[in-house]
Parts: sequence; structure tokens; C-alpha cells
Amino acid sequence: MRAEHYDFAIVGLGAMGSASLYQLARSGAKVIGIDRFAPPHNQGSTHGETRITRRAIGEGEAYVPLAIRSHELWREIEGQTGASLLHEIGSLIIGRPDDPAERPGRTSFLDRSIVAAQRFGIAHEVLSAAEIRHRYPNFTPDDDEVGYFEPGGGYLRVEACVAANLQLAERHGATALLGTEVLAIAQQGDSVRIVTTHGDILAAQVAVSAGPWAGQLLGEPFARVLKPTRQVMHWFDIAPAALDDWGRSPVFMWPHGDDEDGSFYGFPSLDGATMKTADEFYGAASNPNAIDRAVPAADSARMHRTHVVGRLAGVSAHAARTTTCIYTATADSIFVIDRHPDQPNVLVVSPCSGHGFKHSAAIGEAVAQIMTGASSIIDLTPFRLARLLG
Repeated sequence: MRAEHYDFAIVGLGAMGSASLYQLARSGAKVIGIDRFAPPHNQGSTHGETRITRRAIGEGEAYVPLAIRSHELWREIEGQTGASLLHEIGSLIIGRPDDPAERPGRTSFLDRSIVAAQRFGIAHEVLSAAEIRHRYPNFTPDDDEVGYFEPGGGYLRVEACVAANLQLAERHGATALLGTEVLAIAQQGDSVRIVTTHGDILAAQVAVSAGPWAGQLLGEPFARVLKPTRQVMHWFDIAPAALDDWGRSPVFMWPHGDDEDGSFYGFPSLDGATMKTADEFYGAASNPNAIDRAVPAADSARMHRTHVVGRLAGVSAHAARTTTCIYTATADSIFVIDRHPDQPNVLVVSPCSGHGFKHSAAIGEAVAQIMTGASSIIDLTPFRLARLLG
């Protein structure tokens, strides 16, 4: 059977892939998106209700233009779909100034967030511990901790964001091939052949946004520099007396301790009964095809004991529910957005080390600009592959 030919193909339709599919489709190109599941789904990195968003990015100032542009695009997408996606309820980072703990991509996270806000003119406040406790009684920082508060921060409804991107992509004529695994990608002359479980597809260019499956699919050097890791989110019960405080809470991030895993984050109560929180663990690599989806009660107990106790008021040790997702991290926790070194018609898009969703709308726009021959309006050179190859 002769393979159908497209201008562009997107492999993986999570945060980055769905945004890229939409932006390419609106350009008028003939474009197809392929996913082994039926997004939005709960098998990869883009599920669990919410992700934090903010504009002053402590992970590095190269991300700030992406975050700013993404907020603009989310509002445009809301206007076109009627979906409620971006909730700017405020974001709060609590920590100690001059925190020396080494955390890849997040060292001196609080201080760097403040500097980024000052440099880019992003509205913010720096709060003392007493001011935090007075304004938000659900947080109980120590006296030597401070807070960076960004009123324009908040959260995104992740499944709704992916669904909205796919809805708009199909409205603009994109094809979505779901429940289809990509087995191989190989450049052949000026085209790229995509071998799938439902036959072959040819495209002039391909963007691979396959998240934890990117290393397996692309081979070296990506299999070496990308590490999928299992992550767990917990929804803890809230004591009745604290429900109002948690209902009015901003999202939060709280680095503490002396190691790279000494940090956690969370959200206000969205259901009037629980609050969601998680830490970030970058241990041994996980096989995305064999992730243990079961979360033992002991892990929620560890999360509560290590992070919640003494910091969050009114949060029970009982986890009403949990879920797992997968981060795909680089050694320096910086994105990869670059051409494949051996296949120039293949663009690898953002294995994003656990902090990518907030930037995904702008990354999708940048991918469309690059693939259609324009220059990205945002500088993507900090995300080149070469830095990881030494």
C-alpha cells in the first residue's frame, strides 16, 4: 500500500505535540498527529488535573518569553473554544534566600525567580514569613523563610488544554491518528518515513514530542541523554476548619532541605475536600512501558512526613487518591528543542524535565514557525542538543 504523504507529522500529542499540531494546522499545512493512546490520557506526562504556571521562571530566564507568550496563547485558545484553561490565582514560592542546595535547573530557585521578575517587569511581591502566615494561614513557614508572590501565576487545567488544542487542530483540518504506535522514524531523501502499527506515513518534516518514549524511538544520542522517571501526585484530605483557607490559596512551590529532592509543590483545593501536592524525584530511570502505577500508602505517608508536616496547616495524612506520571529529564533539567543530528527533517521537541507544561502553548507556536521555514519569535538556542553531548 502506498504511504500517504503529509507536509508535517507530529509524533506524540501531549502538551507539546497537541500545541504543535494546532499551530501547524492553522498555518494551512497538511498535517497529521499520531499518538499511541487517545489524548488527553493518563499514561504519560500530561494528566492529573493541573500544572503550575508563572511568568518569572527560576529555572532560567530563557524560559520567561515562553511563559509570557503561552499565557497570551491560552487566553486566545479559551476565546476560540470556550474552555476554561488558565486560572491566574497567584503563585507563591517559599524558601530561604541564598539557598545553597544543588538542584539541577532549580538551584537558588527563589532568588532567581525574584531576579527574573525584576528584569522582565513582572508584577510581584516579596513577603516575610509573618506576612505569608497572615495572608495565607494554610502555610506555616519558619521565620527565616520568605516568599515570592506572583499575582499572575496560577494553574492550567491540563487535560482541558490538550483537548482544546486537538479540537482546534481538527477544526483547521488536521488529521489525528490515535491508538497508533510509531515503531520507527527514518529520513529518506527529502522525506521522513514513519512506520506505525497502522501502516507507513510519509512527511516532509516530523516533530517528535513523544515524552518518555522519545529515547526509545529516536535511539542515540537521545536514549543516552533522556531519562524517564516515575512521579507521584497525592490528594490529601483537608480538615474542615481549613477548607476556606485552602479554597483561597495560591499555588505554591517550596524548596527546602539539602538535596535535589528537597522540594515540593501544590495547589488550592479544587473540590472542597482535598488539596493536591507532589515532590520531584529524579532517581533511577523508568521504562515507560512498565511504570508501576500502584502507589502504596507508605509513599503518601513519606510525602506527608517529609514535606507537609510543619509547613501546611490543616492537611490530613490520609491520601484520598493518588496518580503517577512520567517526567523525562535531561542532566541539567533544560529542555531539548533541536534537529536530530542525523536526520535534519526530524525536530525533537522538549523532553521538559518536569517543568514544561506552562510553556507548551508557545513551544507549539515556535515549532510551527521553525517547520514552516520562519524563524521562531523566541530564542530557542539555549535548548540545543549539543550542550548535552560534550
